[in-house]
Amino acid sequence: MNQPEFYMNYALGLARQAAALGEVPVGAAVVRRSTGEIIGEGYNQRECKRHALAHAELIAIDAACRKLGGWRLPDCALYVTLEPCPMCSGAIIQARIEEVYFGAYDIKNGAVSSIAQTFQLPNQFRPASYGGILQDECSQILSDFFRELRTRKPKYKKGETI
Repeated sequence: MNQPEFYMNYALGLARQAAALGEVPVGAAVVRRSTGEIIGEGYNQRECKRHALAHAELIAIDAACRKLGGWRLPDCALYVTLEPCPMCSGAIIQARIEEVYFGAYDIKNGAVSSIAQTFQLPNQFRPASYGGILQDECSQILSDFFRELRTRKPKYKKGETI
């Protein structure tokens, strides 16, 4: 198994933790490239924390910044199970993360290559990005989560009150 797969499997474990809490299963890990040490990790917690900013990537970036004692994360890579959204892509750029590896492409909100290419905008830091790492596994955990959510959710007809 090569390194990207190892760290993506780690992020998948974090995504499973999110799913167990009823959160959209996305996991992220910030890795120091020179040592291979995981210096920050996170999984989606928007529902649990009732906070719009509690995305896996932002939690992982925050933990890494705290560990290193600064807002820049040189010599770091981010591994995340789903292509980052515009907000998370902006945070990745601001943190100066050098490489981003993601699993599933997000055709509705992806801001690395699917809907927007934020890492290619002029006059800013430009992280390298690699998509499709363990794509099948990363996509499957999301598909399973949303399928289960649809079967549990009560169906109401339009205009019907709860």
